[in-house]
Formats: sequence, structure tokens, C-alpha cells
Amino acid sequence: MIAAVAAATIAVGLSACSPTEPTEPAPTAADPSATPSAPSQTGPAYVADGSAADNLPLFSTVTAQVWSSESRSSGRAYIDALTSAGFDRAAMQVTQDTTTVGNPAESLQFSVRWGETECLVGQVGPSTGEPVTTVLPQLAEGRCLVGATRAIDW
Repeated sequence: MIAAVAAATIAVGLSACSPTEPTEPAPTAADPSATPSAPSQTGPAYVADGSAADNLPLFSTVTAQVWSSESRSSGRAYIDALTSAGFDRAAMQVTQDTTTVGNPAESLQFSVRWGETECLVGQVGPSTGEPVTTVLPQLAEGRCLVGATRAIDW
């Protein structure tokens, strides 16, 4: 129930907010096993000293790559891919892959806390359609997602 409330809250939040610059999901890699952090002449890159908005293109690209793979319904896949791209695993949150009765989640949310005030937030799943990524303000206590999230302990 908490996951459903959290999913609904994030879905409403994401639909009500838009990034400062409209973004389209980047084209997916021809090879879904391609490393998202691989250097690219034309693709987005991790900007360690940049803003959340500076890193949204890479966050969106990584999200689109995982979404186009067979691991699209695994929260861990998004966290691992974002970590491989350079994002800080300790600053991440992710919701459960399944409901409390064991059904696949209709929506997965994942985030990366950026600095003291912002979050990169992604949402994917059957109820979402195409992946949604945006920059949102941090919530209380430096959190990015509402409700219960799972431990990132792998």
C-alpha cells in the first residue's frame, strides 16, 4: 500500500513538474549491454562539478538504455547502470520491484540526490509508458522519493 501511495505521489509530482529544459529520451544503444559510461563523441557525459540539470542528459540516456533492455523492470538494473555512469550510489534511492502481494510494480522510481537542494528522478513502468526523467527539489532530510524505498545493499 505504501509503495502504491509513493508511486502515485511521484507520478503526480513528475507529471506536474517539468525540467527547465525540455528533454527527449536519448536514442538507445544498439547493444543493450553497452556500458553507459563508455566515452562517446556525441553522447552526454557525467559532469562531476556540474548541476543536476547538467547531468540530466546522461541520467536520461542511462534510463532509456536500461528501459530498452530485458532488465527494464529491475530497480537494481537502473541503480547499477547509473553507478557505472559515474553517479554516487550512496546518494541514490529506489522503490520496490514488486507489490506487497508479489506482482510486478506498475511503476519504479529511482533517484540521485544532487548537492544540497536537487534530485535527478526517474520513473519507468507499464503505467508510465516511456521513461520519465527530471530534476526536482529535494524533500525533507535530503530525500528525493516519497514513501518507503528499498535498501541499496548489493
